[in-house]
Amino acid sequence: MNRLVLVLVLAALATAAAAQERVATRTLSCAALQARVARDGHVVLATSETAYETVHLDAGACRNDETAAPAFAPAADAPSCLTGWRCRQRNSDSGQR
Repeated sequence: MNRLVLVLVLAALATAAAAQERVATRTLSCAALQARVARDGHVVLATSETAYETVHLDAGACRNDETAAPAFAPAADAPSCLTGWRCRQRNSDSGQR
């Protein structure tokens, strides 16, 4: 029984750690968004209630099958603020058969 409780507690902690606060981009200035990414290293930015993405401070944060692209988001004081880097899946289809 003690092992079951321990497993449940560890699973709850892992879930809480994995869930990250979404930062509403339109509520912060561009400088504040950039500072948040710089402070945390990566942030989940929400541009609306249903649109969000993870933005990284460093382009090297992407995995081997991903490539980094500049991440722009609307801020309270700018329609297009460079916030950091987003990871995109590389296109492995060369179009050749």
